[in-house]
Amino acid sequence: MPGKSRSIWVAALATAVMHPALAQRAAAAAATDYPARFIRIVVPYAAGAGPDVLARILADKMGPSLGQNIVLENRGGSGGALGSAIVAKAAPDGYTLLLNTAAHAAYPYFIKNLSYDPRKDLAPITQVVRNFGYVLVINPSLPVRSVKELVALAKAHPGKLNYGTAGLGSAMQMAAELLIHLSGLKMTPVHYTGVPAALTDIISGQIELGFPAVASVLPLVHSGRLRVLAISADRRWDKLPNVPTIAESGVKNYRYVGWYGMWFPAGTPGAYVSRMQSEVAKAVKDPIVRQRLEEQGLEGVGSTPEELIKVTEDEFALNKKLTAAMGIVPQ
Repeated sequence: MPGKSRSIWVAALATAVMHPALAQRAAAAAATDYPARFIRIVVPYAAGAGPDVLARILADKMGPSLGQNIVLENRGGSGGALGSAIVAKAAPDGYTLLLNTAAHAAYPYFIKNLSYDPRKDLAPITQVVRNFGYVLVINPSLPVRSVKELVALAKAHPGKLNYGTAGLGSAMQMAAELLIHLSGLKMTPVHYTGVPAALTDIISGQIELGFPAVASVLPLVHSGRLRVLAISADRRWDKLPNVPTIAESGVKNYRYVGWYGMWFPAGTPGAYVSRMQSEVAKAVKDPIVRQRLEEQGLEGVGSTPEELIKVTEDEFALNKKLTAAMGIVPQ
């Protein structure tokens, strides 16, 4: 660097150090040029799964607004932990994001020697959406028509009722375990590779019940192949207005709602976090996007990073309590 140019550069750097406001303005100026190339969203599940569908809805809306293409990368494995680790270890330059479910806050309690720290290695951006809850469904041959009757049956036959999950630590399992914990029940989990396989065995009578997301079972409920007893959220769903919440059904303090969040690698500039948060918040308020989300049983949130931290910490606390009650040891 020529002597004169180097002197100017050093003086500018010194000025920025001495005047934080100038440094902040410089960072803001840099943010106006962001993004300068395509953005990668890592979805830690297979193509066609719920998170993948949501990512595509967002990419369609946010890409034109950002002025850059958004490329989705499906990196399934370890219940979503594999793809999460990829983002945690990526360069914090604002061009790699993670879109994950609430399972983000379950990994430490199920996976031994997790290769990254969900709290320290990822920078929260926003809670993108939450779902309308999960529904407690049973095979119609089971002789119960309410949560109260199901609880009575389970208590009369401890460990005999089997519930399906979409895998160890999945939302289907945790929703069921919360009911078990609050009601003092004993039921047996049967793990599957996904929701469809679990539903198939509930319908056939191989197992008795499960907790799938609301949007995945409407046709099965309407056709009579499944009987729905209650919904896990704190309010009823307008597409099943006669189905009570589990709390309404007598299980005090029961509430379980799924959600999706978005994260950058830790160390990503705050200006980039703010820009992405505002883009997501704007996207989920768009009428067309809202309609597409509702079709998936989702409602837009677009929270601040701080609000996502609060939601995540609540999820960590719940998972810690439930896995302790389940006797789960990370493997």
